[in-house]
Amino acid sequence: MSLAKRKLGQSGLEVSCLGLGTVKIGRNQEVKYPSSFSLPTDREVTSLLNQAKQLGINFLDTAPAYGSSEQRLGRLLPDRDDWIICSKVGEEFTNGKSFYDFSAQHTRHSIERSLRNIKTDYLDIILIHSDGRDTQILEASDCVETLRRMQEEGLIKAIGMSTKTVEGGMKAVDLLDIVMVTYNPSMLDDGQVIDHALAQKKGVLIKKVLNSGHDYVKSESAADSGETQFTQNNLQFALAREGVGSVIVGTINPTHLQENVQAVQ
Repeated sequence: MSLAKRKLGQSGLEVSCLGLGTVKIGRNQEVKYPSSFSLPTDREVTSLLNQAKQLGINFLDTAPAYGSSEQRLGRLLPDRDDWIICSKVGEEFTNGKSFYDFSAQHTRHSIERSLRNIKTDYLDIILIHSDGRDTQILEASDCVETLRRMQEEGLIKAIGMSTKTVEGGMKAVDLLDIVMVTYNPSMLDDGQVIDHALAQKKGVLIKKVLNSGHDYVKSESAADSGETQFTQNNLQFALAREGVGSVIVGTINPTHLQENVQAVQ
């Protein structure tokens, strides 16, 4: 049984209902996971990407703030046109610290760099990587206008925002093509954003469906089946919400990738 594809609003994009987040292939400093990890080798990344493709995943989520993730995808990704690639703009991660810049100049520079890094002449999706001031970024910066211009130039197919507030999510739905929100059984506030997006025929992506692993930190005595059940419950919970296009889960573990796909089937 292949992985179901879903339309992302009226963007014209069809994504696998499970997307692969790639922060862990490029960055292991200052990340919000319960346990530390080493970055995978090129061979391991290539194997993971091939496995994802064989399992029916066509959607990859990356960002400039994910360390070397974009560069590694550009170097190692087979058959770029077979993939829907989502990157971001606004957040930079340098010398172990994040900083944010939503100016027109930086927005254009960031996207041009992402195109070079990923070795592509277009990006399927660019999301504004919010610092938490969602509405201020949308209303008071040049970011949206610059993204629209680059979209008209054919460099980006769809634009959106990875939001941190309900108010910002609602505004992003009104202004943009796609919104990425946090939604899981312990974080339900963005459900109203999903409903608003559905009504407006806008695309919805889900982040933190497993709450970066914090809702279920396996104790030494816990059975693997407990973790698998938790993952299955959360993924199915998010995908059952009408309007959701894809749920992004980051992993560099081939077994977890296989289990995640099985969970959404």
